[in-house]
Amino acid sequence: MSTALPTPPEPASVRDDEAWERLHLERTWGPKKGLIGWLSEVHHTAIAKRYIITAFVFFLLGGVEALLMRWQLSGPEKQVMGPDLYNQVFTMHGSTMMFLFAVPMMEGVGLYLVPLMIGTRNAAFPRLNAFGYWTYLIGGVLLYAGFLLNVGPDAGWFSYVPLAGPQYSPGKRVDIWAQMITFTELAGLAGAVNLIVTVFKHRAPGMSLNRMPLFVWAMLVKSFMVVFAMPAVMVASTCLAMDRLIGTHFFNPAEGGDALLWQHLFWFFGHPEVYIIFIPALGMLSSILAVFTRRQVFGYLPVVLSMVSIGFIGFGLWVHHMFATGLPQLGQSFFTAASLMVALPSGVQIFCWLATLWGGRLWMRLPLYWVLAFFAVFVTGGLTGVMLGTYSVDQQVHDTHFVVAHFHYVLIGGAVFPLFGGLYYWFPKMTGRMLGERLGKWNFWTFFIGFNLTFFPLHFLGMMGMPRRVYTYGVDRGWQPLNLLATAGAVIMAVSITLLLVNIFWSLKRGEVAGDDPWGADTLEWSTTSPPPSYNFLHLPTVRGRYARWTAAEDQPVVTGVRSDRKEVLVTRLLDAAPDHRAELPGPTLWPLWVALATGVFFIMCIFTPWGVVVGGVLLFITLTGWFWPRPPYKEELAPEQPS
Repeated sequence: MSTALPTPPEPASVRDDEAWERLHLERTWGPKKGLIGWLSEVHHTAIAKRYIITAFVFFLLGGVEALLMRWQLSGPEKQVMGPDLYNQVFTMHGSTMMFLFAVPMMEGVGLYLVPLMIGTRNAAFPRLNAFGYWTYLIGGVLLYAGFLLNVGPDAGWFSYVPLAGPQYSPGKRVDIWAQMITFTELAGLAGAVNLIVTVFKHRAPGMSLNRMPLFVWAMLVKSFMVVFAMPAVMVASTCLAMDRLIGTHFFNPAEGGDALLWQHLFWFFGHPEVYIIFIPALGMLSSILAVFTRRQVFGYLPVVLSMVSIGFIGFGLWVHHMFATGLPQLGQSFFTAASLMVALPSGVQIFCWLATLWGGRLWMRLPLYWVLAFFAVFVTGGLTGVMLGTYSVDQQVHDTHFVVAHFHYVLIGGAVFPLFGGLYYWFPKMTGRMLGERLGKWNFWTFFIGFNLTFFPLHFLGMMGMPRRVYTYGVDRGWQPLNLLATAGAVIMAVSITLLLVNIFWSLKRGEVAGDDPWGADTLEWSTTSPPPSYNFLHLPTVRGRYARWTAAEDQPVVTGVRSDRKEVLVTRLLDAAPDHRAELPGPTLWPLWVALATGVFFIMCIFTPWGVVVGGVLLFITLTGWFWPRPPYKEELAPEQPS
């Protein structure tokens, strides 16, 4: 493999055994040179950073769209945008935040941290990892290319039929949205399968299931939810595209279809989607709390069981999004009960975290600031969620700005606040530099104040009857003061994100050098250098407790026998993580990129012609054949013996 690294020195010139082994590992695991090397990279840290950076770019784009909407609504009868552009902007905002930012961001953080937290050198399926990223990128570029060409989707991020059907939405706008869904959900499934297998089969010896870090548990639960939830929306979007492109009638009541079938399929995915975003944030909270309270998280088992319970219950309450569609009374009662039931495991976790704070010695640094703000914001969103889960209340405020307020309190409070806390916590691990503390506090307080100024007034606007998704309103409505206040809050949030960007770029160049473990943390990712090398660990670690670094013995053993001249990893057993065998992982290759491009040709070409099935199918056959073509047996190379 062509690399930029020198050939290891002859044994006679070697004085340092550890340096010799690092050099061999770097030769084996290091990336290839140049553009081809960058495109063919498959290591989990490289792919995860691409996910994180790309998702953050989409977050900024979604924020700009939100600012445009708030500007338009800041006063009555404003003409910043016409109704058509406004419909595109609010659809792009929702689609960007839900499909291109929230889930891919959580997936990227998980793909970066989980292999490091469980003590392995890469994810289980490196090439599938790369394929998932390229597919996600193609979906995002497709959506924004359509928007820039004035064929952006305009039927909402939920694309309800018949509004999104061929009769009311001619042209290609909704088709582009439907195919974007296919790309992003394929990427989500690829990442979820990768994480499940990595967690189950590549944990460090001694890391039994009841010793896994809580963040790893969170990503495991989230990944299983992705596997069961995302096929539903992929089926729905495919059926919608077929109704529009080839004249099927899945959602056409006049021909025996059912418009409500779309809502059932979409929300069977859509409500678990909220928890797919939220549960990884719970794992981040637990990781941060343990470090900044200097104690173990109170109630490890209840926290784990609560996450698992949320994963199950989250699939049983999708119909509370459909209370206004006219449900049988028994259905109303069942889904109201399920909506209230999901608050119980969330409450258990809240009380476990409060007990951790109560019994700990608080170290007030920026990651903990974001965690404490989470409690205030998310509990507010949870309370309004209980209200909306009640049929009688939902009937009154359905499709008003009250729902917008609840939705953002839950998703921003439950996901973005912990995510920013995780950014301040793990930034030193990813970059080797600390984020600036003073600028970080300005970022925190402006975001916290701006967020509440933006979304808290929307509760009152909703109770006053202001509907969602309207591009203007009359002077006589009396909604202008609260809308103006919300717009001012959005501007403050924009200032906060600008401060965050300044902090990131300044810290990358001039930030304080972090060292390997600036926090005195408990999990294995902090036992290697910051940023980690291409092979993650010089010696694969072993574990003797739930808090691996805090419970490690002075002479804690390490794994031996894994070769340094091949991409070998240790495979362990499911329950107790006892060593089972060694496996060799595939190296860098361009085939995941080619398969992703072939997938893109297949689905994008199908928007315009049925020949896309033929052309895309042939390209997929060729590229998948290249991907899975048997590799020749590994050619033994006599490496210099390690000096004794």
